[in-house]
Formats: sequence, structure tokens, C-alpha cells
Amino acid sequence: MNVLVVGGAGYIGSHCVRQLAAAGHRPVVLDNFVYGHRAALAPNVTVHDANLGDEVAVKHILVAEKIEAVMHFAAFCYVGESVTDPIKYYLNNSAATLHLLNAMLAVGVKKFIFSSTCATFGVPATLPIHENLPQVPINPYGQTKLDIEIALKALAPATGLSFAVFRYFNAAGASEDGSIGEDHHPETHLIPVAIDVATGKRPHLELYGTDYPTPDGTCLRDYVHVDDLSRAHIAAFDTLSAPGTQLFYNLGTGKPTSNREVIRAVEKIVGRPVKVIDQPRRPGDPPALYADSAKAQRELNWKVKFGDIESIVATAWKWHSAHPRGYADR
Repeated sequence: MNVLVVGGAGYIGSHCVRQLAAAGHRPVVLDNFVYGHRAALAPNVTVHDANLGDEVAVKHILVAEKIEAVMHFAAFCYVGESVTDPIKYYLNNSAATLHLLNAMLAVGVKKFIFSSTCATFGVPATLPIHENLPQVPINPYGQTKLDIEIALKALAPATGLSFAVFRYFNAAGASEDGSIGEDHHPETHLIPVAIDVATGKRPHLELYGTDYPTPDGTCLRDYVHVDDLSRAHIAAFDTLSAPGTQLFYNLGTGKPTSNREVIRAVEKIVGRPVKVIDQPRRPGDPPALYADSAKAQRELNWKVKFGDIESIVATAWKWHSAHPRGYADR
């Protein structure tokens, strides 16, 4: 299919673009390059520099490129920033996405795959997190993603829109061949920050929260490889043929890993120590989040290839060691 990948030059989007092409689809990228990198895309990929909230531009692209399905990754995703600057998140993650959906429906594109988040669950009542647990976000980032999930539920019966929502846990790692990886500005994700400290690019790592009710006092998270995430998105295409289809999936390995365990894995893979300075908890961070992904495994035949933190860190290290300045080295 011709697939519009919104935010396709970003971290997860660029990996999905590669997976789409490998599976025989034609990815078309829409990105405004606020956070995305042109160097993350192969030279033969069609790219449109536009904003997802620009309905006129989006409608033109959808028609001109004969788009059959849309994958949407273009969101702001810093939890702490969403607490201090919530309007930025509501305008982009909620309002602009509604404009994207309106443009799609106006030209008859009715297959949609949405990048959501485990942050919609807030502090879960039980663990692991399955799809039917109550969704009570504790930060604006999670709320803006939930806003779109709710809108999609209304749009499906009213318009015939078919959609799949994927609630990610912690996306991590880099492509297996080391050609593309994670390069955020600013970088706040634990694995690349720990690698930066181990290689001397940063003096230390600030560890936020060491008094959580967890085995070692630090947050527990479910790290899922970025290519495993991408494969799930592509597997969903075959499920969206019936108008009004509504699908929700959690994507994670089901294995909780503490922040300290991640740091130890980086030290082992890189072979150098990571200096850590303990800091108070950040607002909006739940103690533990990890997935029950049985539904995706069952319905999409989705299988995790990178099932442990060391294998994920190893792919990240392959990218960072070859690109110490990120995409500036390409």
C-alpha cells in the first residue's frame, strides 16, 4: 500500500519507514522536522515538509500520493515538559491530530494507525497492564493521547474509519544493522543518556526517584525494541479492511526493568562506568509500568525479537558508537 507516515523522520517513525519498505509497501513521509532528521530516511523515500495540522496541505498530499493508510507518530512526548507546558501538547498532540483526521476523512482515507502510550493508564490498578484497565492519565502527555483514542472511538461508527491504536511502553534500541537510531534534542531517554555518560559526552546521569516502592527504589519500565514496535504496526494492516474496525493493543515485552538495571546493562555493554547522581522524583512518573501484550501476540501474530534489556542496549550501542554525534555524522 501507499502509506503516509506522519512524523516519519522521527525516532520510531523512521524505523517504521524502513520496515514498511522492507515489507513491500511504499512509505511517504510527512514531517515538519522540528524533531525529525532527514538523514534518518533513505534517499528514495518521498518526503513532504508540512505540518500535520495543515488540512489543505495534508489533503493535497493524500490525494497526490494516492495514500491508502496513515500511520501517525508525530507527537511531543516529554512527560515533564507536558506538565510545565501543557498547551504545547494539547495543540500538537490533540488539536493537530484532529485536523489530520479531518483531512483524511475529507478525501476518503479511512485506515489509521495511531501511536499511543502506556501513559494513558496513569498509575495502573494492577500489573501487568492489559488493554481493558481504566485509563486515568496523571500527566498532560498521557491525556492528549487518550483524547485521540476517545475521538477515534466516536469517529469509527460515525464515519467508517478503521483504526488500530498501539499503546507503547518504553521504545528503545536502534536498527539491527546500526544504520539508524535514537537522536533526540534534548535527549532525555535513559539508555542514550547513560551511553553518553559512559562515553564521556556527559559528566553524569541524573537518576530521578530512588524511593519508589520497587525492589531497588527506582522506576520499573517495560523496554520494547523500536523494530519490534514497527513490525506490529505493519501487521495491523490486514485487520483494518472492515469499515469501522476499532483495535487497541499494548506493546511491550512484559518484563519490568528498573532504572538501575538499565544503567548496569549499559555499563556491561559499553564496558565503562556510568556516574549517577540521585535526584528527587519527577512529577508525572508512575512507579511501575509494564505490559500484558498477549492480545497483540494472539491477534497479530506479533513476536518480540529483542526480549531482554541487554540485547536492546547492544543495538543502541552499535548505533551510538558508530555515530557519536548522532545524525550529524551522516
